[in-house]
Formats: sequence, structure tokens, C-alpha cells
Amino acid sequence: MPENALVMPDLPDDSSVRDLVAEVRLLAVGTAAIDPALVAAAARGWSANTQRAFRSDLALWGRWCRALGLRPADADGATAAAWVRALGGEGAPNKAARAAAGKPRKPATIARYLVHVATAYRLGGLSDPTAAPLVRLELKAIRKRLGVRQRQALALRYKGEVADLAEPPKGPCVATLLKATRRDWLGLRDRALLGIAYDTGCRRSELVAIRVEHVSIEADGSGLLEIPNSKTDREGEGDLAYLSSRTMEAIRAWRKGAEIRSGALLRRVECHADGSVRQVGEGALHANSISLIYRRLIRAAHEKKLLGPISEAELARYLREVTSHSVRVGVAQDNFAAGESLPAIMQAYRWRDARTVMRYGARLAARSGASARLAERFSDT
Repeated sequence: MPENALVMPDLPDDSSVRDLVAEVRLLAVGTAAIDPALVAAAARGWSANTQRAFRSDLALWGRWCRALGLRPADADGATAAAWVRALGGEGAPNKAARAAAGKPRKPATIARYLVHVATAYRLGGLSDPTAAPLVRLELKAIRKRLGVRQRQALALRYKGEVADLAEPPKGPCVATLLKATRRDWLGLRDRALLGIAYDTGCRRSELVAIRVEHVSIEADGSGLLEIPNSKTDREGEGDLAYLSSRTMEAIRAWRKGAEIRSGALLRRVECHADGSVRQVGEGALHANSISLIYRRLIRAAHEKKLLGPISEAELARYLREVTSHSVRVGVAQDNFAAGESLPAIMQAYRWRDARTVMRYGARLAARSGASARLAERFSDT
């Protein structure tokens, strides 16, 4: 690393912020000096996930420039446009550039790369190559060719793909996964996790950030979860989410079993090689663990014959499509099925974009809409 990338006076004692300043300094090597305080101020306003994505995307751009024999500071609109084409799977100028671009990306991912690269150039006091009209036109062409619809995560509704919420559970769903949990510390933790995730619709970052003191009990046995900040609450205004009495009982059992009095609520449960529980950790779950837990529970439900007669191909699809967002998607669909209004759903689960919520409910609407009802009326004729 160049020497001038390491000299960062008057910066806060925060390694992630200092690393980001170093990345932008490297981008601007050989040009006019940047203002590190400006970069640091921007970085401190970002979440940890945004900081990681920024650094990762900037590293991809750096590899592309090196593959073309360019310093990032010398890149222009043509360089950025060629990168967009390569990322969209439309070829690259040479073998090194093809390797730097890697596998084709989706339009939304490419757009994120461009936003982060543009931000880095502005923070570095450099001319932004992604601002060239050619870059935007190339991205528009890729969107037209590939489409912009994104694959939706498998929805983990409470009772699964049921037309009536009074029906028994069917397929992979929260109720089935609760039945599949183990009768040990791991099961206690998993039941508390599933209950909190469904009641609150929390994102994975919000789930792993929950501390014991964030949960309070009401007179009727239900509870409230304080969410100090979230993806859509960068200012830290905070919010409250409802916890059912059933979930509060699961939290109580987990805390009692694991002897958790303070600190992180949802913790890692360490197991021996044979799968038996060894101990409960002190720290919070990692955000990436949430989807792994859901996959493990789907496998357990299948082994216990709780998913019904499904093929191995169907099981593989469930495991492939489930994500840490699956319960949040399922909560939205259940609310639509229950007849809740869009504003009420957005308020209860802290959504800011109505289009996102409507997209989650689109599949449910298609199955229960006018065309589906008409087809049902004529099914016996």
C-alpha cells in the first residue's frame, strides 16, 4: 500500500472508518489530496453492511481498472461503460478483464456498484467516470435485456401456502419449523428466534442486535420489542414492535434455560461434532446465521415427515430459495391474506417503500384475485 494511504491524521479511533478512508486514498493516489475528514464523516453515517458493500464494490472496480492497465484515477466513461457491459455478460476486452468482471450480475447489483464507485470518486475529489451518459445507457440496455424483476425469497408464512388462515399448516412454514425444533438449548433458541422474527418482521440485522433490555412485558402477557435503529432508521429514532404472549413465553424459556440475564438475546449455541449441545455463547448470532438456521429447520422438518409428500427436487428448491428475509416476506403475505391495509402493514413492520410490500403480496394476489375466483366458479362445468 502506498505510504500516503497510511497517513491519516485526526481520524476517529474506528478501524472500519479508517479502512474506508484508506480505500478512497488509494483511488486518488497521484492526484490532488483528498479530505479524509469528509470520507470519515460519510462512513460514520453508513451501516456496517453498507461499509462492507462499499469496500467490496470499490475492490471490484479496482480489479477492473488494473485488468485494463489503468489507474482508477485515470478511468473515464468508456472504462465504466465497458465494465457495465462485462458485468452484464456482454464480453470484456481481454482475458484479465473477463476474470475481473466474473460471472454476470443482475441489473440491480450493477446499479449498486455504480452508486458506490460514484460516491468514492466524489469523496476523493475526482471526476466521476460513472456519470457519463454512455454508462447510464449501457445499464438501461442491460435492464431491458435481462429484466429488472428480482427473485423473491421463499415466503415462510405462519401456516404456509393456505388460502384460509384457519386451515392446518402446509409445507415449509413457521408453524411447521416450530414443530421441527429440538428439545434442548438449540431448540429453545430457535423457537424464540422464529417467534420474534414472525411477530416483528425484523430484518436479520435487527434480530441479531436484540438485547435482553430491549424486551418488555405487558400486563396481558404480550410484550414490546424496542428496535433502537434499523435499515430505514439511520438517525436512531427507534421503534417498537409487538410480541405475542406465545413468543414471550418462548423468550422466557430460552432465557431461563440458557441463564441469560443481560446482553445479547439471540446467541450462538455451540455443538459437538455429533450434534449435541456443548454450550451457549456469550455473543450475539451473526447475521449470516439466520438463513442457515432456517435451512437446518427445513431439513429437520423434512426428516420428521412434517412437510408432507415432497420430492427431493422440491426440498432442494426450498433450501435454495429460503433466506433470512423469508419470514418477513411471509409476514407480509399473511397480513394481506388477513385483509390488513397496506398502510397498516407498512407501519407495523417498518416498511418505507410501498412497492416492496406490494411485490411481496403479488403472488398471493394472483392466486386469490379475480381470474382465480372466476376459474374456480367454472371448475365443475
